[in-house]
Amino acid sequence: MTPRELVYATLEFRNQTGIVPRQMWTLPWSEWNHQEMVNKIHRDFPDDIIGAVCNFKEKTIEEGEPYRYGISRDAWGCIVTNIQEGVIGEVRDALVQDDDWEDADKIHIPREWLSFDRDQVNQFCRSTDRFVTCGCCPRPFEQLQFIRTTENLYMDLMDIPQRMKNWMGKMHSFYCELLEEWAKTEVDAINFMDDWGSQSSLLINPRIWREIFKPMYQDYIEIAKRHHKKIFMHSDGYILDILPDLAEMGLDAVNSQIFCMGVKNLEPLAGRITFWGEMDRQHLLVEGSPADIRDAVEEVRETLWKRGGCIAQCEFGPGAKPENVYEVFQAWAGKKEGEVG
Repeated sequence: MTPRELVYATLEFRNQTGIVPRQMWTLPWSEWNHQEMVNKIHRDFPDDIIGAVCNFKEKTIEEGEPYRYGISRDAWGCIVTNIQEGVIGEVRDALVQDDDWEDADKIHIPREWLSFDRDQVNQFCRSTDRFVTCGCCPRPFEQLQFIRTTENLYMDLMDIPQRMKNWMGKMHSFYCELLEEWAKTEVDAINFMDDWGSQSSLLINPRIWREIFKPMYQDYIEIAKRHHKKIFMHSDGYILDILPDLAEMGLDAVNSQIFCMGVKNLEPLAGRITFWGEMDRQHLLVEGSPADIRDAVEEVRETLWKRGGCIAQCEFGPGAKPENVYEVFQAWAGKKEGEVG
């Protein structure tokens, strides 16, 4: 079974091999500080899921290096301040400062993203036997935060100004157009993201999420299904309140902080949606022992694996012990501590 076939079987709950697909995410921090271990993990436990490689014919308005200390600008025109090398920074000043959104024309919708090289994407997909995800990632809630800052956006959502509604419609239409174009290529999956959770609850009232953002996500999922693609979503924090919605909507896989929510609390969703990671990067990867890592992997496997439903995804980011990240993939592969990958 090829990696691509393994991922499809896992997403469709017909994986009888017991082999769990894997994927490691790295931030520049890990590559700059632990390149030897990053290389070792990739060598011993190659990713089964990879992102499409492509170039863009048109240049965006982005400026600077977002993972370096200092100031950069994103493709929408938002100014990002970074105080820690190797991770992404944050937007401190609103691009749209008027509470009625009268200055929404400051926002640049990055239609340059539509200029991606379709032929290059298709050739890349044909050149590999691994499962390929698309090269775009709509993030409506987060992009609104970047445009208005989080505090202002929360106020906006309580009584949305008409000009904001109009602009959100434009943003959503653009994201749908972008996903449609990617779904026409030979990638295996399209994806989107938004970080919705705090440590212990959803960031906004679930009612507001269902009223405003759920319909957007439903459109993304329907685009994927119409083009016979799988669809993945990432969301950090405690999102237990909306996971049943996402499963019912037809989302194939969700990358979430399952240990933040409690693995056992997710058991009712086992067999309904695939948990695309992740291992606890707040505590386990930072301070856990090899035995802790193996116990955590086994808990996820026993609770959520139903002839599929789990992907051994792990993020190698700031604070993680390199040996712990390695142990995650070793445990998923069923190998003992110190055993050669």
